[in-house]
Amino acid sequence: MSGDHGRRHGAHDHHHHDHEGALSPMDLRVRALESILVEKGYVDPAAVDELIETYESRVGPRNGARVVAKAWADPAFRERLRADATEAIVSLGYIGRQGEHMVAVWNTPDEHNMVVCTLCSCYPWTVLGLPPTWYKSAPYRSRAVLDPRGVLAEFGVALPPETRIRVWDSTAEIRYLVIPMRPEGTQGWSEEALAGLVTRDSMIGTGLPHDPASVAAAESGP
Repeated sequence: MSGDHGRRHGAHDHHHHDHEGALSPMDLRVRALESILVEKGYVDPAAVDELIETYESRVGPRNGARVVAKAWADPAFRERLRADATEAIVSLGYIGRQGEHMVAVWNTPDEHNMVVCTLCSCYPWTVLGLPPTWYKSAPYRSRAVLDPRGVLAEFGVALPPETRIRVWDSTAEIRYLVIPMRPEGTQGWSEEALAGLVTRDSMIGTGLPHDPASVAAAESGP
């Protein structure tokens, strides 16, 4: 792969994904059912929103954070993840739809990885939960490939000019998990503590892990 980004292409499973300006028959049925249940008072809209938020921002990303933390702390697991990410992730009990064919890509001082799905919204639900709205948006899907450095800047990520940005195109056949660099100053930290530094966006490549000093300060309180 050459230039400022590399891309992996493959056939997308359009039957299972939203497309710009259209919804699948299943999506329409789900929305219609949700509307009926809400209208009849069987479902609280706030509860639905909370459930979506749970899977989008908390449950799923916590799985991925544990994978990253173990890769940081356990050399044997790190090698398993490099050799066969799907098998290594399954060994931790994380298995499910859209997580069947995983590849881990590793950030280094010389190279930063970012994931996009240019045709729809392929996303590793098993380790990251539901995709955020911006991940499915047309501007992100196009600009992540054309101007990855500019997109990162909008997310607040400023990389050294010499750091290469490599963009991976997720497909129905293969999905990617970015393994961010382990922050300095975390020697001796437990896997649980390390997982607390891992953000969802850092596993997509549009963010970085939390700063250890800031986390430690917040936990110690005033």
